[in-house]
Amino acid sequence: MRVSAPLAVIGAPTSAGAFAPGQEDAPRALRDAGLLDALRAAGHEVVDRGDTPRFRWRVDRDEPRAMNAAAVVDGVRAVAARVEEAVRAGERPLVLGGDCTVGVGTVAGALAAGARPRLVYLDLHPDLNTPTSVPDGAFDWMGVAHMLDIEGADDRLAGAGPRRPLLADDDIVFLGAGSEQATAHEREVIAARALRPIPVEDLRADPATAARAALDRAAAEGRPFLVHFDVDVIDFSDVPLSENTGRGIGVPFETAFEALDVLLADDALLGLTVTELNPHHGAEDGSDVRRFAARLAAALGQRSEPASA
Repeated sequence: MRVSAPLAVIGAPTSAGAFAPGQEDAPRALRDAGLLDALRAAGHEVVDRGDTPRFRWRVDRDEPRAMNAAAVVDGVRAVAARVEEAVRAGERPLVLGGDCTVGVGTVAGALAAGARPRLVYLDLHPDLNTPTSVPDGAFDWMGVAHMLDIEGADDRLAGAGPRRPLLADDDIVFLGAGSEQATAHEREVIAARALRPIPVEDLRADPATAARAALDRAAAEGRPFLVHFDVDVIDFSDVPLSENTGRGIGVPFETAFEALDVLLADDALLGLTVTELNPHHGAEDGSDVRRFAARLAAALGQRSEPASA
């Protein structure tokens, strides 16, 4: 069945907010793995809106607790501009990161286009840290903190979108978060704001049911929603594509995609961001990236109608 809304593919080749280089090569690797052809074969009209400027992670000795902040903000704004254009054109954005901060740009762009989305955050980590709560300076695990504008957020990133905060507490639905993977600071924020994550144990046990629970919250009151898919929810021991090399803590590859099958088939879906894929971690012959691209296209291929903003 052919979908009625074109799928706008937006590459965000940046690892500015990451812990190390690698994720900046993900958009090209996914294209080279045949993602766009697979999407077309699944029935999509595909509009390739190209890539935002590339940035490879480097040590920032001037701001060790907020590394590469200017590049992170530039990346967010560049993604936001293309997402806004896509949504205004009636397209459904598929943003290929890049580190997790590109998802801030997806939300900012949807808001700038006049949408009121909630966000399903399919990630092993809640990303609620700030430069004041952790010493490593990686914005990679701080994106949600800045979308919610929690205490300690960096003004540059928290103010990078069309409003501040970008999201209210009720607008974020965590799916697959591992409590043992959260910092003490993140656990405190979750409790104080009653954010109610759907834990990784529920996702692992029954991915479809966990995804439907997230969907019920995200699409309540007829709201459209975005999905943020962090590849690190897939256990590195199963398919080693995540930037995060943790083993025995995520879910199997197919489990993650069974949850996505539910989320991406819903008519209220506004767009999808894929982050934290490091193609250098996969099989040398590229087979892991090709498998990922094919399965992503299959999950997206189930949709038939665009969401209303």
